Amino acid sequence: MINQTYKKPLLIILLFILFQSQLSVAGGGQSFRGRGGGAGMQQQTANLDFNEATHLIFMREEEKLARDVYTMLGMMYPNSVVFGRIDDSEQVHTDRVRQTLEAYGVEDPNTNDNLGIFTGESYGEYFTDKYDALISQASSSELNALYVGALIEELDMLDIQRCPDVILEQDNGIDSDAECGLVYTDQPDVENLYESLLRGSANHLRGYVRAIEAVIGEGAYAPQLLSQADLDEILGR
Repeated sequence: MINQTYKKPLLIILLFILFQSQLSVAGGGQSFRGRGGGAGMQQQTANLDFNEATHLIFMREEEKLARDVYTMLGMMYPNSVVFGRIDDSEQVHTDRVRQTLEAYGVEDPNTNDNLGIFTGESYGEYFTDKYDALISQASSSELNALYVGALIEELDMLDIQRCPDVILEQDNGIDSDAECGLVYTDQPDVENLYESLLRGSANHLRGYVRAIEAVIGEGAYAPQLLSQADLDEILGR
């Protein structure tokens, strides 16, 4: 498990996303500014700065990690409906991050789409190790596999917002967790992408918690990375 420090409460960002979503519905807009498919996306006129591009590259592989793990867990536990349902959504997520990279002319770090294969020069080894550890943890029981799913969603929600430790640990000029992610970017389509990913992760986390608490008892799930207050807000408790 990764220990990470995040300065801005998740609750504030979730409330901001809810407000933005209400504005979008009122205005008839879509969360991704209409750039839904790869063929329909156009090259952006503005450029991402280094920090934005670095974070998007990282998130491309993290969304693939979620897809790969859930796909494998679905094969390990074929009677569980939750993994098969969520891995389809994660395919959409990783595709949308890839499409955003392409729209800005940033090279996709993934050159091999096979499960558990991460080819990114900067973070491939990190995600390979993460995949192996999560699969190992999930292999002992279906309940542990559900906890792995919840852990991934909690981690994803944190990493979408700010620079994860693995980025900060590199000698790349990014020195603060506020220097990339949703709290940093000023590109509207990237902001909308991250907000959409956050909403998806919150929905997935609720699904995993429901499945876990069906086994351990309602209200018994404790957050693995998020604060209790943030978890309670996401779960509506």
